[in-house]
Amino acid sequence: MSKTTKSDKARTVEAPFRASQQMADHLQQLHVDLIDLHLLGKQAHWNVVGKNFRDLHLQLDEIVDAARAFSDDVAERMRAVYITPDGRAATVAGRSSLPEYPSDEVDTAETVDLVTSALHAVAATARRIHDDVDEEDPTTADMLHAILERVEQLAWMVESENRIANRSIPRPIHE
Repeated sequence: MSKTTKSDKARTVEAPFRASQQMADHLQQLHVDLIDLHLLGKQAHWNVVGKNFRDLHLQLDEIVDAARAFSDDVAERMRAVYITPDGRAATVAGRSSLPEYPSDEVDTAETVDLVTSALHAVAATARRIHDDVDEEDPTTADMLHAILERVEQLAWMVESENRIANRSIPRPIHE
């Protein structure tokens, strides 16, 4: 009968969690969208003009900072579950699901609408991938919750600049 020694037990290591290809594809898409949101936000920041310029200019930096931090969080989570993130410019340009942003000056009201659309696109990606990610790895899904909460909050805040009380669509829900 073989005897198990303490050193044999030390060599027995649990296999680490490794993401599936589906989870890798999902997180890569979110990573790309967040990088593009960061770049789009800077483009808007540099070229916004018009009424309420300063407040929107500063708010865009807040969006940029959140997008940059979240893209880093996603990339680091990807590495933790053995996925190699790809944040190269060509990959971002080819795979982003965000609408393209103009290269010229953009009026503040149009900037609000364009940035809101970009924020909603990122939220849509996070919502689309959530259930698959949650089924495979609830820890990563928790990160998606934090991203969704903040991105949707930022969308509400920037979108409010152009809303008309009780007349804009979508209308608020009243009890």
